[in-house]
Amino acid sequence: MNKSGREVVLGVGAGIAAYKACDLLRRLQDEGYQVSVVPTPSSLNFVGSATWEALSGRSVYTQVWENVPGVTHIQLAEKANYFLIAPATADLIARIAAGRADDLLTNLVLATNVPIMIVPAMHTSMWNDPATQANVATLRKRGFTVMEPAIGRLTGADSGQGRFPETSAIIDEFSKITGSTRDLVGKKVLISAGGTREPIDPVRFIGNRSSGKQGFALAQAALSRGAHVSLVAANCEIPDIDGVAMYRVERADQMLSQLESLFDSSDVVIMSAAVADAKPKQISLEKIKKALFGSIELEANPDLIATLSKRRRSGQVIIGFAAETTDHMISAKKKIESKDLDLLYLNDVSGGAIFGSDSTTGSILDRNGAVIPVDEMSKDTLSHLLLDQALHKLG
Repeated sequence: MNKSGREVVLGVGAGIAAYKACDLLRRLQDEGYQVSVVPTPSSLNFVGSATWEALSGRSVYTQVWENVPGVTHIQLAEKANYFLIAPATADLIARIAAGRADDLLTNLVLATNVPIMIVPAMHTSMWNDPATQANVATLRKRGFTVMEPAIGRLTGADSGQGRFPETSAIIDEFSKITGSTRDLVGKKVLISAGGTREPIDPVRFIGNRSSGKQGFALAQAALSRGAHVSLVAANCEIPDIDGVAMYRVERADQMLSQLESLFDSSDVVIMSAAVADAKPKQISLEKIKKALFGSIELEANPDLIATLSKRRRSGQVIIGFAAETTDHMISAKKKIESKDLDLLYLNDVSGGAIFGSDSTTGSILDRNGAVIPVDEMSKDTLSHLLLDQALHKLG
């Protein structure tokens, strides 16, 4: 079982509702889950493997005979924390109830011992058939969570019970079995993201390679857990997040000014932005000609996190980020002390790693000396791990 607690196998049955599972996959990722999609062979008539691979970022298999050396049905079963099968057809439900193992998904169901949730979708007549109802009852007795299908328009002109539920309803039900709660309701979370740029002239600047993906992932994660979220983003080419108070800035001084205006009322402050350490002493109002480009005199930018930490109130939690290429742990421990941080996420960016990527690897450092290694995982998953730690600090 994966230590992150957020590995999900999404099984997809051969129903027309398979296309709706694409949105379900995206919403699971928004919630910080890492998802491996296992479609039944027949379901590929509705949504192909290429779509699932593109959306999940992972290889997709449907049969036990694929990737034989990897023993896929055992590896996926051991790695998963939860199974979500959506949509589940009458045939798929019958095969699972009978304990059959005639494709990869049904093999996985037999090989795992983690919570399994099934979302049926079929015609009303098939849902109400005594055989289907008996199979559903059997699965529920075995501990499966079987969601009631929605009532509404079905394929063609028919209506009734059997419709694939709305994605939000599935996520809410899934959250009950994963224990994912809206544990940040009533809390204000302030996040910085991206990389600041310090202008040299109208076309040139001093900047860095930060994309802002981690900060946006943190904002999405905090929002999903019920927090009131403010995101101060510097030079990020990422769309605004609905429900998050967005503040777009360019320079370090602009970011500091915006953060100071929001800091005092915030319960958790997460400084994931990469702030330029220095800026030109003089900014040219006109483009500097190549022939005149000699040297640039620099001056230090304000230390944003140190400035904010000096005015922290009791009960606030402050989390910093450190991107290092050498002496990683020594530098990180010095930073957590000098900046008065509660937690710090350290990552190794040697050779340009991490920046712009959807995944990350590093360590979470606690001011009390604890170090939590972070194996490669999505930035969404890391966001939830950091918020878990922040909640612990909040008590």
